Amino acid sequence: MWTVPIPDASIVKSDDGRRLDVDVRDVAVIDATPAEIPATVSFQMTWGGVGRTRQLGSGSAVPPTDGAAFLGRLSRARFRGAFSGGTAGFTFQSKRRLRTIFAEVGTEETGALLSGAVRCKPCSR
Repeated sequence: MWTVPIPDASIVKSDDGRRLDVDVRDVAVIDATPAEIPATVSFQMTWGGVGRTRQLGSGSAVPPTDGAAFLGRLSRARFRGAFSGGTAGFTFQSKRRLRTIFAEVGTEETGALLSGAVRCKPCSR
C-alpha cells in the first residue's frame, strides 16, 4: 500500500457531484517489500452516480461532536478502474477494467467544518 499526495488536476468532479474521475500517471512510490525499492504507479478510476441522491446527516442542528453532525449527498455508483506499475525490471497491470460490488459517490461536510460550527472567520472560508 502507498499513501502519496496526487496533483489536484488529477481529480475531476462533476458540478452535480455524481461523477468523479481520478487519472494519475507515473506517481513515484516506494515499494516497501523487505527492501525499499523505488517504483511508479498509474491508475484511472471513475465513479458514476446511478439512481437517486440521498440526503444524510443532521448538519449544524446537532453539536459538532455528535455523530450525525455532517451533511452528505450520496448516490449509489458504478465504478471502473485500471491500475499499472513498475520498478526496475518488473511491470504489472490490471488485465481488465476493475469493477466493484458496491460504491457511492457524492459530497460530504464534516461537523467541524459546517457553517456555524467554525468560530473564526478565516477558517470558515
